[in-house]
Amino acid sequence: MVDVAEVLARLGGCATAAELLRVVSPGALKVAVRRGEIERLARGVYGLPSLGPDRLAAIAYDGVVSYTSAAGAWGLPLLRRPEKPHVTVPAQRRPRPGRPVELHWAAVSPAERAVRLTCILRTVLDCARLLPFGEALAVADAALVTSELTKEELEAAAKAMRGPGRPNTLRVAAEASRRSESFLESMLRSLLVSAGVDGFEPQVVVAAGGTRVRVDLGHRTARLALEAEGYEFHGSAQKFAADCRRYDDLVAAGWLVLRFTYQQVIGDPSWVVETVRGALASR
Repeated sequence: MVDVAEVLARLGGCATAAELLRVVSPGALKVAVRRGEIERLARGVYGLPSLGPDRLAAIAYDGVVSYTSAAGAWGLPLLRRPEKPHVTVPAQRRPRPGRPVELHWAAVSPAERAVRLTCILRTVLDCARLLPFGEALAVADAALVTSELTKEELEAAAKAMRGPGRPNTLRVAAEASRRSESFLESMLRSLLVSAGVDGFEPQVVVAAGGTRVRVDLGHRTARLALEAEGYEFHGSAQKFAADCRRYDDLVAAGWLVLRFTYQQVIGDPSWVVETVRGALASR
């Protein structure tokens, strides 16, 4: 018997009933659906479960994965995953019943439709329309790090953009930096930008203890370093000792070091900003 899932895989993971029935029997198709080997996505359209819920939703609506769902597909950081897939369909497309999604209507390029995914530039712009400044900045920073997108391209596209979310997008494009090394660092930087606390740069290199130490955010004039501490733990005694030495070298070189955890940056942003302001005043 012909393996329906194997046939579907050879067709790229999705196909119409007409395409499948050239190779498999109607009975085999029904059995494959009943067993969960393939999914019926829409009338006369089938896909492999291995494509994942986002891409299956895009195929079901004949659209593309977009917004924060596309950010996840590109490997860009998000504070939280969307509850339902975001799918963009052509502007004139009439809605049709299907699986739960967040539908958006806009022009879709042939290249995007071919891969069922918005390009990385459009993904960043869409996220800036949808997300708060800090979360959108984290997406933009990470996109610049991939080298799939340049700062100049992002700024030009933001200026050309129209419609809802343009002010936030312009702000994100202006502040985005490929020097940011983590989601939490981007979020911490966004708090300072939003509060009007100037002078901090990402990944500042400091000469300390006879070596060069890199800090997440550094204020060169005030010699104030901010470290964004994620969930990672010291994996060994050697790593713990190296981290302590790095901290001590910075202090000995005249730098004040403030370390902020994920819980503090995300859960108590006002305290973080006031702590930084107080440290700057003391310097």
